[in-house]
Order: sequence, then structure tokens, then C-alpha cells
Amino acid sequence: FKPVKADTMQEHEMHAEFIDVSKTTIENIIANLDNNIIAVGTTSLRTIESLYWLGVKESLVRSWESGEKTHRSLHLLQWEAYELSEKNISTETALQSLLHWMNENKLEKLIAKTQILIAPGYEFKITKGLITNFHQPQSTLLLLVAALIGDDWRKVYDYALQNDFRFLSYGDGSLLWSPSLR
Repeated sequence: FKPVKADTMQEHEMHAEFIDVSKTTIENIIANLDNNIIAVGTTSLRTIESLYWLGVKESLVRSWESGEKTHRSLHLLQWEAYELSEKNISTETALQSLLHWMNENKLEKLIAKTQILIAPGYEFKITKGLITNFHQPQSTLLLLVAALIGDDWRKVYDYALQNDFRFLSYGDGSLLWSPSLR
């Protein structure tokens, strides 16, 4: 993860990651949408949230496309989640649309690319909690944590600093909850 060195978050270019998710995993997420879904690690969180937005994109394509379906790759750009947020497509509908696309293309695994930047203001669609370590300042990972737990991120990080918690990849872990669950 490259640090945010741009003057504004909007000027930072988020790296893209490939995601690889089985059809069974998507079905399990759908079956557990009423439960608290907790991501283990920031990459998992980005993956889970990207599934929703890829499903939204597929749902929108499906609504205007007609005729023979063609196999195409799915990709989520850095700001698309924010641009698509007004579409109001339910989480189940979005994920079912992904499963439908996978079935049409005879795929057991979804391999896609995500460049989503999750930052304060992002509205989480699937994930309610995150297990992660403590991240360095001025990183996209800290932006993600701040987006998930809100303004309390400062209190959490101040506590960690005051109590000599270890930071970065091999640092101390934390379980962080969305404010809606507190």
C-alpha cells in the first residue's frame, strides 16, 4: 500500500487488486446478510464491499442490455462506489446479479479487479466489523478504518499509542465495529 502523498484524497491513485471469490462464498454472504459480517483483514473488507458494487454494475448492465450475453471481465474503479451510491440496489439483488452473471458464464469463481478506495463518507453495504492490525498514518488503510468506525478512530489509535500497542503488519490486532452496532 503506497502512502497517501497527494494534497487531497481525491488526487491519490488507489492501487488495484485482483479478487478471487467462489460462488459458494457469495451464496454464504447472501444467506448471512441478516447477521454481522466481519472481514478479517483490509483486503477481505475491500473484496466483500467490492462484490456489492460489482453486482450493482452488473445489475445496471443487465437492465439495459438485450440479446446474447457476452463474457466480459468485471472491474471496479476507485470512485465508482461513490458514483453508483444513488442507485439504491439492495445488497441481495446486487449479489444475486453477480451469481446470475457467473452462472451465465459457467464460472465457479469470480476473478475481478477492484480499485475501490474506502474512505470516510463511504456507506458500507455488507461489512459490519473488521479484524485488523493498527495501520500507519497517512495510509489508505487508516482511511478505511476511519470510514468503518467513524470519528472514534482517533480515540482507538490514541489508546493504542498510549498503551504501547504494536503497529503495522505484525502489530497488535483489533476488532472494530461499525457505529450502527455499538
